[in-house]
Amino acid sequence: MTATRSDPRQRAAVIAGVLFITATATNVVGTGLSRSLLDSPGYLGQVAADANRVTTGALLELVAAAASAGIAVALYPVLKSKGPGLALGSVVFRTIEAVMYVMAVVGLLSVLALSRRYLQAGPAVRASIQASADAMLNLRQQAGLISVFAFGLGGLMYYALFYRSRLIPRWLSGWGLLAIIVLLAVWLVALFSHQPMTTYTVLVLPLGVQEIVLAVWLIAKGFNQDALIPAGDEEQHALAT
Repeated sequence: MTATRSDPRQRAAVIAGVLFITATATNVVGTGLSRSLLDSPGYLGQVAADANRVTTGALLELVAAAASAGIAVALYPVLKSKGPGLALGSVVFRTIEAVMYVMAVVGLLSVLALSRRYLQAGPAVRASIQASADAMLNLRQQAGLISVFAFGLGGLMYYALFYRSRLIPRWLSGWGLLAIIVLLAVWLVALFSHQPMTTYTVLVLPLGVQEIVLAVWLIAKGFNQDALIPAGDEEQHALAT
């Protein structure tokens, strides 16, 4: 059957697709703007000099946070009839991911404020400012690790529902499941090796590609109409499960 765009569940597919693209693009660009500065040994002397670049990156990361939570929220009305627990869990974990994004932004903006103080301070004070900035940078890194873990769990939940329900082609949901399993394996390695996730970019790239393909599919094709429960039966089906 052909997807009907007047169906609110198909509109949810389009919204989720747009949010997938928004979250991916703003996260990649936002973190990329500040990464080269923060990776430098003398980052405190450089961050304030590129304040516009840092604040733009922080703003984009906040947009990514909102879009990440919005994906699961947009999908929830459709997925709750397929598995209420997993659907709600995906919302919870992707919201945790968004909160961690915000914490990472707090760490970044704190480093920016400390960088300005560092440039104006005398030698006797700079050591304590440097220690505070290192602590804020560590907070940002830890928040980033937690956000990846929360994203992985949330993604596993809705990809499992996608695979089981056939709302999207199984090759696409299966790709998502495998890519997230690889992401979580990389997360474990990064956690115990104390290496940044960016060290393993080549291993997480398939997930980024998959999410763009999924986004385009949702916008262009929507959900498989045959897999959708008739709108009037959704509440009854959710209660039954």
